[in-house]
Amino acid sequence: MSARIILVAATLLGAASCSPGEVSFDPKPPPHAAAPKASPAQEAQLTVGDISQRETPPQPLDGKEPSVEPEAMALEILMGSLDPRTDRDFSAVPASIASRQGLYGRKEAVDSLVRMAEAARTDGVNLTVVSAFRSFSDQKRIWEDKWTGSTRVEGGRLPDTVPDPSQRALKILEYSSMPGTSRHHWGTDFDLNSLESSYFARGDGRRVYEWLTVHARQFGFCQVYSPKGVDRPEGYNQEEWHWSYMPIASRMLGDYLTQISPSRISGFKGSETASDINVVNRYVRGVNPACSGP
Repeated sequence: MSARIILVAATLLGAASCSPGEVSFDPKPPPHAAAPKASPAQEAQLTVGDISQRETPPQPLDGKEPSVEPEAMALEILMGSLDPRTDRDFSAVPASIASRQGLYGRKEAVDSLVRMAEAARTDGVNLTVVSAFRSFSDQKRIWEDKWTGSTRVEGGRLPDTVPDPSQRALKILEYSSMPGTSRHHWGTDFDLNSLESSYFARGDGRRVYEWLTVHARQFGFCQVYSPKGVDRPEGYNQEEWHWSYMPIASRMLGDYLTQISPSRISGFKGSETASDINVVNRYVRGVNPACSGP
C-alpha cells in the first residue's frame, strides 16, 4: 500500500515539473520608451556578430492583434549577440535599397521596409538603407574607437578633451550607443539615406524626410529620435535618418526595460559608467513618445 502511495506521489510530481511555464508581460513599453543608436561617421561600415532565437511575426501599426509569441526575449537577442547571416528570423536587405552588401534586419521589418521603399519610389522619393542590424561587437568597435581617441570627436581625441569617464561617455552618447543598449541590436531599426542632419534640411533629403513623416507609420515605422524637448528630454540627439519598425521593436523595448539593468552592461571600455549615468532610463527609454507602442 505504501509503495503505491509513493508511486502515485512521484507520478504527480513528475507531471507538475513537466508542465510548460509562461512568462506574461505587457507588450507595450512604459511611457518614454528608449532607444540607442550609433555614430554618424562610422556607422556606414558595420558588420555582424553571434546567436539566435525564434519569433513569430507581429503586427503593423494599424491596430491588428500582435502575433509575437508571449515569452520574453532572451538577453542575447536584446543585446545583439546573434549572427543574422544564420538566424532564420533575419534576412538581407535587398540590393535594390541597400547602400552596400551585408545589411540585415528581421524578416518582417525588412519586408515592410521594401514595401515602404516601393511606395516612396512611386512618389519620386528614393530610400536607401545605410545601416541596419548591428551586433554587440560592431557597437563595441564604434564605442571604443571614440573612447580611446582612435576616432576623433569634434576634431579632438576624447581622452584629451574629456578626461572624466562619465562626461566622456555622455559625449559619445550624443550619437552613439553603448554596446548592449543599441536598438540596432534588435534588427528592427534602419538608418536611411544619410547620417547627417544637414542632408535632410534641403533638396532631396528634405523631400525624403517629409515623405517619411507622412507615410512611414503606414508601414509600421516611427522616427524614434525626434527633436529633444519637453516630450523627449532625455536620450540621443535628433536623428532624422533612424526609423524603427514598431510592431516588433515596441515589444523588444518592453522586454529590455524589464530584464536589463545598467549592471548587466559590460564587456567594453567605459562600461563602468553605465550605472553612473543611468544609461537604460536616460537613453534606452529616451525615445519619441509617439513611438512607445504599436
